[in-house]
Amino acid sequence: MEIEPEREPNLARTIVVAPEEDQQRLDSFLVSHFSKHSRVRLQRAIAKGDVLVDGKKAKSSTKLKPGQSVVCEPIEAPTEGPIPEDIPLDLIFEDEHMIAINKPPLMVVHPAKGHWSGTLTAALAFHFKSLSSIGGPTRPGIVHRLDRDTSGVILVAKTDQAHAALGKQFQDRTVEKEYHAIVTPAPDRDRDVIDKPIGNHPYQREKKAIRENHSSSRAAVSMYEVLERLNGFALVAVKPKTGRTHQIRVHMAHVGCPVACDRLYSGRARLTGNDLNRDGDETVLLDRQALHARKIGFDHPVSGERMLLESKFPADMTRLWEAIKTRKMD
Repeated sequence: MEIEPEREPNLARTIVVAPEEDQQRLDSFLVSHFSKHSRVRLQRAIAKGDVLVDGKKAKSSTKLKPGQSVVCEPIEAPTEGPIPEDIPLDLIFEDEHMIAINKPPLMVVHPAKGHWSGTLTAALAFHFKSLSSIGGPTRPGIVHRLDRDTSGVILVAKTDQAHAALGKQFQDRTVEKEYHAIVTPAPDRDRDVIDKPIGNHPYQREKKAIRENHSSSRAAVSMYEVLERLNGFALVAVKPKTGRTHQIRVHMAHVGCPVACDRLYSGRARLTGNDLNRDGDETVLLDRQALHARKIGFDHPVSGERMLLESKFPADMTRLWEAIKTRKMD
């Protein structure tokens, strides 16, 4: 069946299921016909009853059959900026120029495909009337970012002046960052400098890799220090001198001590009680990479005063570390 061009996203559509779309889930079917909308947004429309299959309400998981008629009522189009959401924020510092926030794990910083809601920018839009505009309408106030699974301190600018001043410090590498990570196995050395260029992974698009003399390679330097070794794990402090994507995760994996629960670089996405002690306890201890932006040092964007801000250690990494303390080693 020839698919008609996508109409404006605020107009209803009736689509007949084609033979090649047999047994396709309803939400997947809609994603293929409404590319401007995220799967989450379309699933919400289905749950609200705005999508009918042969005149009846259906579920996102409904398997379609050729010839069925799918009617989709008008769907609210994504706005340019984040939609304010009443999401609690853990403030570390605030004045009239900037904010520092302890970002929780599993929170995306700004809207992106598949993550239109629940973002840090949505929470900021709700709690603060004025944020800098330098980052554009979808990233108000955002000076730098942390991965979704990385927790810790992140700086937000209220004014364009503050944003420009903070951004220059990141560019000039005068911002001092310290991350704490739980890695396994523990490093042999107490401290070391990892000076290895990072570039695109040769065949996995979502990953980065150590790449020498490649067009995508950029210099990357990380210094780490072991804070404590314990039962096959270590708590390490890592100070990246550069800011490459996935830098700490790639560098620690390169020296054979990947960050625990790092889906991309450790091969294990979570740890349970059973993983530690083989006692049948399937309680999940951690289900995201054990990486936390602990400290950040910078000059205040207006006063110039040197500042050092610290975020509290997250509960899930604390839970894992406490479990490691009681681990029974063979």
